[in-house]
Amino acid sequence: MKLPPSPDLKIIETIADIPEAQWNALAGNNPFLSHAFLRALQESGCATPRTGWQAQFLTLWQDGTLAGAMPLYLKNHSYGEFVFDWAWAEAYQKQGLNYYPKLLCAVPFTPVAGLRLLASSPQIRAQLVRSALQLAQSSGVSSLHCLFPHEDQALEMQQQGMMLRQGVQFHWQNPGYADFDAFLSGMSHDKRKRIKQERRKVRDAGINFERIRGERITAEQWAFFFRCFTHTFRQYNSPQPLNLDFFRRIGAAMPENILLVIASRNGEPIASALNFFNDDDLYGRSWGALEYHPGLHFETCYYQAIEFCIEQKIATFEGGAQGEHKIARGFLPVITWSAHWLAHPEFSRAVEDFLQREAKGMSQYVDELNDSNPFKQRGFR
Repeated sequence: MKLPPSPDLKIIETIADIPEAQWNALAGNNPFLSHAFLRALQESGCATPRTGWQAQFLTLWQDGTLAGAMPLYLKNHSYGEFVFDWAWAEAYQKQGLNYYPKLLCAVPFTPVAGLRLLASSPQIRAQLVRSALQLAQSSGVSSLHCLFPHEDQALEMQQQGMMLRQGVQFHWQNPGYADFDAFLSGMSHDKRKRIKQERRKVRDAGINFERIRGERITAEQWAFFFRCFTHTFRQYNSPQPLNLDFFRRIGAAMPENILLVIASRNGEPIASALNFFNDDDLYGRSWGALEYHPGLHFETCYYQAIEFCIEQKIATFEGGAQGEHKIARGFLPVITWSAHWLAHPEFSRAVEDFLQREAKGMSQYVDELNDSNPFKQRGFR
């Protein structure tokens, strides 16, 4: 029997050069992996060589059709990743070695787990990993990293010599709640009381909320959200990764995946939160407030989104990176994954030892977090 020819490998720097329908057919329903999202990042100038994100989309083609792909970038820094390797870069520097550039498989500025090997065939997925490793070796970069893959794909990368690292996030699960009170009824008395008090303080302050789907978001509302977004980064003196043009582009290109929450007091908007969603998941991404009110953050970012999930029968709400405070609001710890390959043998061994120790500590940390489970029955999902 004649075997099919091996797919052709192409490195593509502009996602607009990849047919949108073919990319999306492999990417699934995760909005952050969509062609529109990645294209908006590039065409708005947010993820470009100028900002340290040089796209190297690794693609495999069979008979002119996209058979596999990886969202791959050449990076000269570690900003916007949410899996921290600054200590590794510093160790390289102390030895007179260059840690940058490095190759990174990820969605820029987005700590959301999803597919990273975009292919339905295990053979094509394996070839994607081999091709990425070969590219890293031939281009002379220090390392290859893949952030927030699903666990099964992380294990596929491990099979080809990449080292795995664990992290933790906090996700809210919806087993089919009838309403917000049904969600609260499963929690311990003190946690339930605290949430009710937080929500009451917001109401007593005269703050009202509007949940607006993407197709109804006006230019003025996008401008207000961006004002809040900018305010948050200024508060923490952090570099602002996304611009208004990016938000307007996604608003036009993928409105079916966007939920904007706006809080108003005395008829004037004071806070906003941006969420993405599909039929199964809602992802909390960014927020900002122009006024401080007790409980405003939790209501705008969490409780409004939880109500939306219950109404729309969405199973999972991912509240973003970090945040142990989310446990008291009904979010439970979930392990996240990343995969790593380092070219330097000695540093690779040192990182492998570190990751083994870190994994033991992470397991203990998750056990401690589960001890703070806010639900009446431990292990409730």
